[in-house]
Amino acid sequence: MRRRDLLAAMASAIAAPITAKSATAPAAQQRNEIMDIDIKRAGSRPSGKGPAEWFTGAVRIDPLFQAQDPARANGAHVTFEPGARTAWHTHPLGQTLIITSGLGWVQREGGTIEEVRPGDVVWFPPGLKHWHGATATTAMSHIAIQESLNGSPVTWMEHVSDAQYGR
Repeated sequence: MRRRDLLAAMASAIAAPITAKSATAPAAQQRNEIMDIDIKRAGSRPSGKGPAEWFTGAVRIDPLFQAQDPARANGAHVTFEPGARTAWHTHPLGQTLIITSGLGWVQREGGTIEEVRPGDVVWFPPGLKHWHGATATTAMSHIAIQESLNGSPVTWMEHVSDAQYGR
């Protein structure tokens, strides 16, 4: 087959509608349900104050997404004012943080406090007790992504004391 014919065949295959059910296709596609994209417009989800049970200091949480079953990922953009931080916590399937602005600190239980900056990506493995937040003098924002297991993405624990927080 000549290159031009091969390219035309590939283009035709890509453009052709998929009609056969695939064993690996999502269940909704296999049931021939109409699926569509879901766009959450900026400003359509209200910001919330970080609950005092889970945070110390001023924290704003902007929800980004909550996956629908069978997916289980969710994400939020979290902003910590200077001195603000999470309580100690774990995630059953781990957590990824993408630092978007400011200067922050992260720490795993028994570890040293690590400084994080915009562009840094932090991974906390499943079940690892940790906290994260702003430094004492600089605000910090991050995108937090985690998955739920049995309906829960996090287990909250005791607050990080001022002595633990101070470097």
